Amino acid sequence: MPETISVAELNTRVKDVFSRTPGINDIWVSGEISNFKSYPSGYYFVLKDATSEIHAVMFKSAVGRIDFVPQENMKVTAFGSIGMYVPRGTYQFIIDTMKKSGIGDRYIAFEKLKKKLDEEGLFSQEHKRPIPAYPSRIGVVTSQSGAVIHDIITTSESRFTADIILAPAMVQGDGAAETIVAGIKLLNKAGVDVIIVGRGGGSIEDLWPFNEEIVARAIYDSPIPIVSAVGHETDFTIADFVADVRAPTPTGAAAIILRDKNEIRSQISGYMGRLNMAMNAVLEDMKHSFQVVDSKLEPKKALDMLQMHSMELDQLSMRADTALSDKVRDMKLSFSALDARLQPSRALEVTSGYGQRIESMLDRIRSDSFKCLDKGIARYENVTDRPEMGISAAMNRSISLLESDTRQLEGLNPLNVLTRGYSMIQSEEGRVITSADKVSVGDTVSIRFRDGTAKAGITHKEMN
Repeated sequence: MPETISVAELNTRVKDVFSRTPGINDIWVSGEISNFKSYPSGYYFVLKDATSEIHAVMFKSAVGRIDFVPQENMKVTAFGSIGMYVPRGTYQFIIDTMKKSGIGDRYIAFEKLKKKLDEEGLFSQEHKRPIPAYPSRIGVVTSQSGAVIHDIITTSESRFTADIILAPAMVQGDGAAETIVAGIKLLNKAGVDVIIVGRGGGSIEDLWPFNEEIVARAIYDSPIPIVSAVGHETDFTIADFVADVRAPTPTGAAAIILRDKNEIRSQISGYMGRLNMAMNAVLEDMKHSFQVVDSKLEPKKALDMLQMHSMELDQLSMRADTALSDKVRDMKLSFSALDARLQPSRALEVTSGYGQRIESMLDRIRSDSFKCLDKGIARYENVTDRPEMGISAAMNRSISLLESDTRQLEGLNPLNVLTRGYSMIQSEEGRVITSADKVSVGDTVSIRFRDGTAKAGITHKEMN
């Protein structure tokens, strides 16, 4: 019976065969580095040429033997042996040392096309189109079976909702570039708001369709904004330079295009808070202005002012009466004293018994008395006229002041406004209504006219 061994034993025997075969051990191999990755344990990459490739590893113990850091598309000549990784059953080229031998063909082609398109203006920032803030339809050009479309849909579920339309395309290999171009044109016809063009990570060969010139020109010519999401964050392709926005990953593209729901809620809440503050400030200003106007139009205050001016007028009248009485009393006293000095009886007592002399003296006294009396009367009339003129002037000033104040009060009286065709509307509680916003359909209001009031019901209202 033939021998039966385990898988691990088989891979171990193969490893032993590799180690004992001179043609695959301690040899120099030239090729181009692709899909380079650096880990604490060493360098891992693919060593390839135009028709074939092999996985290679350079462990940490060997890294110190070289004076450069390997890079993508770098041509190298590596010295090492074939080894078997038993757990996976894969073989790889284990490198002991290596040296640079030039730049890879694909890297040269990449730089050449990049320079050409840059000179033509395909990378110009002026041509970049803005991404809509809230797109409703998002187009995606990628593989139907890859993880990219799944990641985009998953990310979109926690963000602002949008329809996602897939245009299936090959994302690596021969003919992939043509399918990507077809997908971009199809989504432009579908009328989406923004397009994501992308795929997951891979080697330079895997990502190469996104370095093709036809893909770059299709992105540039697209009327709809395009987000490039090719490979990982460290991967750059020609599509990234031409696109309107470059996303580090396909998941990142969805996050860029669709805003987070919580962010939108927070922003709306902030806007509402600012709006409420602004409206409260406006209402406070309107309330203050209304109170000022209301205080000026309040009938009770107008009556208070009228009563105040009436009291001032009464005081002026009392002062004028007092001054007039005092002046008349003084005039009576002066006249009595004057009259006493001019009594004819005194002259008769002195001249009694003297005959003609007395008669002559009486005639003279009478003549003198009449003259003095005329002078006294003239003086009395002159003295009398002076207080009358003063009192008259004071009364005229008081009357003029009263008339001026009365005109002011009449101008402030809100009831006078009603005589010019206006009316005042009050609620059932007696509040003055100054805005259509203060009434509702079905309310009952009181309308005050110049000569009376009327009740009315609100059946319809319109706001300016």
